[in-house]
Amino acid sequence: MTKSIKWGIIGCGNVTEQKSGPAFNKIKDSQLVAVMRRDGQKAKDYALRHNVDRWYNNAEALINDAEVNAVYVATPPDTHAQYAIKAMQAGKPVYVEKPMATTYSECLAMIDASRETGVPMFIAYYRRMLPGFVKVKEMLDSGIIGKPVFFQIHYFTPAQEADFKQPLPWRVISEISGGGYFYDLASHQLDVIDFMLGPVEKVSSLTYNQKKLYKPEDFVSAGFVGQNNITGNGIWNFVAPEHSIEDRITIVGEKGTINFSCFGFTPTQLILDGKTILVENPRPEHVQLPLIETIVSELQGMGNCPSKGESAARTNKIMEEITIKK
Repeated sequence: MTKSIKWGIIGCGNVTEQKSGPAFNKIKDSQLVAVMRRDGQKAKDYALRHNVDRWYNNAEALINDAEVNAVYVATPPDTHAQYAIKAMQAGKPVYVEKPMATTYSECLAMIDASRETGVPMFIAYYRRMLPGFVKVKEMLDSGIIGKPVFFQIHYFTPAQEADFKQPLPWRVISEISGGGYFYDLASHQLDVIDFMLGPVEKVSSLTYNQKKLYKPEDFVSAGFVGQNNITGNGIWNFVAPEHSIEDRITIVGEKGTINFSCFGFTPTQLILDGKTILVENPRPEHVQLPLIETIVSELQGMGNCPSKGESAARTNKIMEEITIKK
């Protein structure tokens, strides 16, 4: 059992500026002591701005830092498996950005490494600990809408300005991201369904590239069958018209319905007997902090983190089945 968690970040890019990086120093018995980025000047700049003791431009140097006893892998997905496995082989617990990896097979290799070394691994599906999402889970578990029978995911957003330029964003380069914006964004939504309703067991899909701005699909439609005979569907359009923007997950029960946003932090709608009750969905200053707290607690032998390799790998598996990747 480790008393104080000394974190090192591999890949101190944008996601670590506000969502995660500052959180490590705001949790009891947790401290960010080293950061790494291939561009050494950017790593140095990050360290200076965030008051971090040391910076590196080499991942192995950070992993081998004697003071670092836990590693946060915040690089693009194509290097998640490589760095996570190296950290675990060095005996250091690892926290990995989402999606877990570019392929399901890489996820399995990461899980195998964790089991073989006995070193824990956690994945950054942080909505599992955000207050608004925990509240939805509590409502479902309480039976207030009755037995869940059906869910829908709708996500429509216009093409990004960067999608029309070269070089393209790494998120739409499959070799780096795994599969475009679907892998980047739908992974959160699919993990939320896994968290709230249990694992999806069967998938069917239609994918298409309407605008051909990049190689991965920009339109995805999928049908699901989950545990306890729960069915569902999802539609994602990443080149939708401005007037059609939508970000909604709906869970229909035998007695009522819950509507909530995955990314917008708007109030959750609880619909019972034709009446709508609004439930707050607050956004913390650092959205990953509640999940990181559970990681620190588990590493100290006092708690349990709800986002680990096994559940995160299920999301990768579903995304591969939807996009027909073998």
